[in-house]
Amino acid sequence: MADPRFFKVTGSFRLEALAEVAAAEIGAGGDPDAVFTDVAPLNTAGPQDVGFLDNSRYIDSFTRSKAGVCLVHPDHASKAPPGMALLVTEQPYHGFARVAAAFYPKPEQEAAIARSAVVDETATLGTGCRLEAGAVIGAGAEIGARCHIGANAVIGPGVLLGDDCVIGPGVSLACCIIGDRVILHAGVSIGQDGFGFALGGGGGGGHLKVPQLGRVLVEDDVEIGANATIDRGTAPDTVIGAGTKIDNLVQIAHNVQIGRNCVVVSQVGISGSTRIGDFVMMGGQAGLTGHLTIGDGARIAAQSGVMRDVEPKGAVGGSPAMPMRQWLRGIAVIERMVRKKGG
Repeated sequence: MADPRFFKVTGSFRLEALAEVAAAEIGAGGDPDAVFTDVAPLNTAGPQDVGFLDNSRYIDSFTRSKAGVCLVHPDHASKAPPGMALLVTEQPYHGFARVAAAFYPKPEQEAAIARSAVVDETATLGTGCRLEAGAVIGAGAEIGARCHIGANAVIGPGVLLGDDCVIGPGVSLACCIIGDRVILHAGVSIGQDGFGFALGGGGGGGHLKVPQLGRVLVEDDVEIGANATIDRGTAPDTVIGAGTKIDNLVQIAHNVQIGRNCVVVSQVGISGSTRIGDFVMMGGQAGLTGHLTIGDGARIAAQSGVMRDVEPKGAVGGSPAMPMRQWLRGIAVIERMVRKKGG
């Protein structure tokens, strides 16, 4: 059970209702009228809890679980322990996400403006917004309906924010246009200067700062993790495509364009002017040099150092990054050499 100090479970659900929510089928012998009251991990779940199995590594936990019902792929249904009801689906994790959201729906937001919030007289707020203590809304900023602005967040002059956005505490927004239903977690910084310098200029050997005159465009349904940073463009805009999910501590440089529904995992760094297609996935701590093109559906392994373009649906790993099969073969060769030397 989730800690009730932070998360409030609402109601209980019949198995039949859960099947509908999860877009799953009730397994053989399941009682449609059985009632369940919460979600829980397989190893702690009890008879009234809902669990899920999405990764075959946890088959042992599944076979020993006391969960009353479990979302499971058809291939694993036969391994269920006696007495466990099943919700069978090709996508058990997706189903569990829907079920968990049913038990723990997003709380209703009460519109309010904290006394210590500062809203410039030329800024506009949509209906139903909530501003927490210390929030600052700059001149000419436009905030859409039902937005939640966290404590000490700063929405700079002229920033546009769509409807139903959640802006976490300490977020800083400048020179950006944000779409609808965007979630920015604590400490996100968007729209600061890109790292643009004319090296060794000025006649005296110093580096000349290049004015950063672009914006950051964040499209609908993007989520950005805590303390991620996205620089505004030099002249063209930095763009984050609709539905993209960005983890904590990611750095995205000026003029980068990221497509739709990409996944960028923690501590990735993307250098300036790189273009990334749709549905690209990047593992943690991957680094991309500037001016690259990463094709639609590409996969970049964790800690890869990408210095060349990646073709659509390509998979690369290693540093410098190379095609995945080539990288894995190289690792296998090194392991054989080490074993041989050790023998």
